[in-house]
Amino acid sequence: MAETAAFFRLDGKVAVVTGGGQGIGAAIARRLHAAGARVALFDREAEPATTLARELNGLAVQGDVTSEEDITRALGAIESTLGPVAILVNNAGITGKAARCWELNKADYETVLAVNVIGPFLWCRAVLPGMIQRRYGRIVNIASIAGKEGNPTLGPYSASKAAVIALTKSTAKEVVGQGDITVNALSPAVIATPILEGLPQSTIDYMVSRIPMGRVGKPEEVAALVHYLASAEASFTTAQCYDISGGRATY
Repeated sequence: MAETAAFFRLDGKVAVVTGGGQGIGAAIARRLHAAGARVALFDREAEPATTLARELNGLAVQGDVTSEEDITRALGAIESTLGPVAILVNNAGITGKAARCWELNKADYETVLAVNVIGPFLWCRAVLPGMIQRRYGRIVNIASIAGKEGNPTLGPYSASKAAVIALTKSTAKEVVGQGDITVNALSPAVIATPILEGLPQSTIDYMVSRIPMGRVGKPEEVAALVHYLASAEASFTTAQCYDISGGRATY
């Protein structure tokens, strides 16, 4: 990794990355750590998060993003160990069942929406009072290009990521005037992570075929954009959704 420019340093900042044990979350955690942040990983899978936290001299907390109790417990542990949270990256997410609308049941939708929408809401609600009190904070929500265009056979996932984009924009406007607090989102196209292992190859092929660059993205490329939005330099950037899609995005 190239040496981080001084003006993008995150020294002294505590960052929470949900779903940080692997994939995009792990790449984000490594990037923020390289910039000087003290990183906490919140993940339902304890082993990979603990291993990475040890590598980064950070903190791993096992928990479920849909559990208010888990989030309250985690935030207390993070702030007592590392300090007040200045950066939140809502990365945890699931794709859910790949099927057409009439082949899905109510639970298929509810499960995806709980993790992908309620989870980010609960974490935002948990950290924002402290950010407002300290008059500083950065929140970055990982959405998806599916939230803008809709991927066939991934209706619940597409709907959830559209909701994340709207949640980002509304929350950002609510904290305007409360200090230097920004809330932004990213909408990646298909990225090479373990999350693809649960999808049919036909679904993956469709998503890649829609990318003008003709390839999947790398987790490190997503992490680089998160780094900017998590930095102090992104002080006039809020309520935005940044595409990182190899040219797929149409708006």
